[in-house]
Amino acid sequence: MNRLILFDIDGTLLGTRGCARRAFHRAMLEVYDTAGPIETHPFDGKTDPQIVRELLRLDGFDDAAIDAGMPSLWQVYLRELEQELSTAEPHVYPGVIDVLNELGERRDRACITLLTGNIVGGAQIKLRSAALDSHFDFEVGAFGSDCERRDGLPEIAVRRAYERTGVRFQSRQVVIIGDTPNDVTCGRALDVFTIAVATGRYSKDQLAEAGAHVVLDDLSDTERVLELLA
Repeated sequence: MNRLILFDIDGTLLGTRGCARRAFHRAMLEVYDTAGPIETHPFDGKTDPQIVRELLRLDGFDDAAIDAGMPSLWQVYLRELEQELSTAEPHVYPGVIDVLNELGERRDRACITLLTGNIVGGAQIKLRSAALDSHFDFEVGAFGSDCERRDGLPEIAVRRAYERTGVRFQSRQVVIIGDTPNDVTCGRALDVFTIAVATGRYSKDQLAEAGAHVVLDDLSDTERVLELLA
């Protein structure tokens, strides 16, 4: 086994057509009685706890009050997200299913998991709603529920992969696939290999400027993607 492949979810594998933001909005109103400037606030490349903290700080909350409501918030958010996605099918981006199917045949050579700002329950709901959950081991990888800082996630994923596989993945053995500059830069301290896809709101030029080693329009060129992950 010579690769640890870490996929982002939102903007990389799928889009929820606004379902996640609506669920977030209702959950914050129920728990904190405000969602701050959620209509205009960017979520891209951030962890779920980071988003909440940013929104509530902008509305005058201190960190103690924010932290006190977090456990209840996630319970409500997951309930609302499940409800949203029960009636709206996510959009799966081009090439994703073919790449994941092919990678499934390489599990003896690669550990395929997630590095996402979603809390783990949200990641499970989103991927299950798109019938992609079976491709990933949720006991490995790293989630927003593990660390509020995006740049803290790669180290967690590497440690969990070692605990599961016994392989100490290092440097360019680790591949992060994402759609935002934060996906590109979060693994910089570990010198990981980054593949950026312009399926989110960032252009290929912006992703290249962030330092991505490879920038693709999407994952539709299965052969090219598999070559990069070999």
